[in-house]
Amino acid sequence: MMCLKPFLDYNAQLKKLSDDKGLIITDEEKAKVKLNEIGYFTLIGGYKDLLRDSNTRKYFDGVTFDDVLEIYNFDTSIRELFFHYICKIEKHMRSVISYEFCYEHGENQAKYLDCNTYRYKGNSTKNQKQIKKLTKMLKDVVKSKKYPYINHQRNAYKNIPLWVLINALEFGKISTMYEMFKISLQIKVSNNFVFVTNGELIKFMKVLVSFRNVCAHHERFFSYKSQYDIPDTLIHEKLNIQRNNGRYMYGKKDVFAVLIACMYLLSREDFLKLKRELFKEIEDFLSKDKAIKRKDLYAHMGFPNNVKDITRYRKLK
Repeated sequence: MMCLKPFLDYNAQLKKLSDDKGLIITDEEKAKVKLNEIGYFTLIGGYKDLLRDSNTRKYFDGVTFDDVLEIYNFDTSIRELFFHYICKIEKHMRSVISYEFCYEHGENQAKYLDCNTYRYKGNSTKNQKQIKKLTKMLKDVVKSKKYPYINHQRNAYKNIPLWVLINALEFGKISTMYEMFKISLQIKVSNNFVFVTNGELIKFMKVLVSFRNVCAHHERFFSYKSQYDIPDTLIHEKLNIQRNNGRYMYGKKDVFAVLIACMYLLSREDFLKLKRELFKEIEDFLSKDKAIKRKDLYAHMGFPNNVKDITRYRKLK
């Protein structure tokens, strides 16, 4: 028979944390309020790794419930910070993709709904299915009555140009659309970002989309790892990121990878703001939560010790 975890009320949850896990709880009423606001699984399950022994599954000596809250609050702060800047990149991508597409193909919706507009890779069945799935999704949005601005275009002009439709597309759909573009159009889009090729931009977008989804769903951010990798960059080389079998061990699918992507895709002014705000949050957190060591926090985020040197390299290629 399948063994199910039993439901525990707040008192039982606190007793389990205190008696079984060794977590110090100085204010039980405050702890109950936080469990009610956040949830046991999100708070305790999500932020235990930095504070407990993975073998005994007990918290290190002296760790308190407030230490767990500090990590949660820190993660919330940097998640909101990165979300702000990822959305800036997303907005830029919406703008340049719709502009470059319409510059080349015009405003008629028939062009972005036509499978032949996109890049077929030989006899790849998977690629053909992806293009058909993409155009079907675009047709569904065109027909949707959910968006007033799309309804207006349909009723007034019987046509919805991409610069209108793209506002209704999720970042992941925009990323897929860009990946399905023909190479010549991909290059025109990537030329709007000085330091990246079209192939590199595809990889950056996949990682940013996955982290954006983490932000949107309020999931744990600081130790998240994407299933995708960003490309190898000069930053990896200059910061001497450790390799394993020729592959960089950090800065590929972790928070450091997002920081690198932001350096390549944001304006320098915006990136400097992001860096300044991020390291202020890190220093404030480390000064509050003495249970967390810098090296352990950095390891979970994929940061090398010299991460702050990232802005020393103005020429990224």
